[in-house]
Amino acid sequence: MSHHKTAAVTASHLSISPGARALYLLPLAVALAAALVGCGGGQAGAQGGPGGMPPPQVGVIKAEPQAVTLQVELPGRVEALRTAQVRARVNGVVLKRLFTEGALVKEGQPLFQIDPAPYQAALDSATAQLAKAQANVSQASAQAERNKPLVEAKAISQQEYLSSVAAAKAAEADVAAAKAAVQTARLNLDYASVRAPISGRIGRALVTEGALVSAAEATQLALIQQTDKVYVNFTQSANEVQGLRRALASGQLRAAGKDGAAAQVRAVLDDGTEAAKPGKLLFTDLSVDPTSGQVLLRAELPNEQGQLLPGQYVRVRLAQGEMPAGMLVPQQGVKRGTQGDTVMVVGEGNKPENRPVKLGGAQGSSWVVLDGLKPGEQVIVDGFQKMFVPGAPVSPVPWAPGGAASAPAAAAAPASSASAAAH
Repeated sequence: MSHHKTAAVTASHLSISPGARALYLLPLAVALAAALVGCGGGQAGAQGGPGGMPPPQVGVIKAEPQAVTLQVELPGRVEALRTAQVRARVNGVVLKRLFTEGALVKEGQPLFQIDPAPYQAALDSATAQLAKAQANVSQASAQAERNKPLVEAKAISQQEYLSSVAAAKAAEADVAAAKAAVQTARLNLDYASVRAPISGRIGRALVTEGALVSAAEATQLALIQQTDKVYVNFTQSANEVQGLRRALASGQLRAAGKDGAAAQVRAVLDDGTEAAKPGKLLFTDLSVDPTSGQVLLRAELPNEQGQLLPGQYVRVRLAQGEMPAGMLVPQQGVKRGTQGDTVMVVGEGNKPENRPVKLGGAQGSSWVVLDGLKPGEQVIVDGFQKMFVPGAPVSPVPWAPGGAASAPAAAAAPASSASAAAH
């Protein structure tokens, strides 16, 4: 006891420099800090998850049955509503082109002028032959009229009278033939002025001035297409068509068109944008292509803005039916693989679980889930990168498009930092 007192007194009365005093107190400070850290770590481990961190927040949606339109996306080709090939109907040399290439033309509008001189001359000749035939018929008819009383008076023979009547009828036939020749000549003269058979947009001229065109070869001069409305032809597997019909017949699906209206069709361009206005399904072919097993379908779409061009490749989104109680899951929450499609749901104890699902078509940015989810289940669609430990609990929060659900998680990090700083 006296020894400890002596040591304490000695230590307190010794003349120790400030540096030596700091070295003397340093081990005590280190030991005290270690004790405090140990106590704090034990409390964090008791309150949080692995490493003392709270469960990560994930964005979830609640699976709720709703009326969902089933859509399919199929490849198709655009076709003009009406197409007319402008061809030569008479022989001759093209004198003029009377239209602007690529412009809109009206039905009956002059497009080309073929040299009309030979056909004008043929018309003049036919007109002259008609006049001659008409003169002959007048003379023959008058002769038959004069012979009629003579034969009754037996001044001429019956044979002579019949010959005059036959000559009059032959002259009338010559007049009819001459009229037909005049009409043919006039048509050929009209055909020398090539006109648009339909209204529409005309392409480039396929012949130039000075070119010799032929009616026998039906030389093509230009192409006119009506594109204010267009057809889109596309194909679908015969098995899919039959399956859809069975689903409609059994009541699993409702017809997409309301009140007997045709199903709605949208065209998707190469850049992923949709055409301005939707169209309607015209028909589904009754036969199957034996080489491909596909069925041809045709839709009609408005095209006032000219977005769709004949021959263009498009993707066709077709509403084929409506599921009375389907479920929608954002595409980012679905994992697709060769082994099947899965989603992650919040299970018992807020632990994430993989769930295999059966998908239908896409609707906007979501998949239609046909089977695998139960009403009310929470499907994880955001925050996958925060789940570092497999099977560890998570903290589900409602998710909204645009990352609204990730805001609380982002706000939680500064709070944790502040708490640590306080300790």
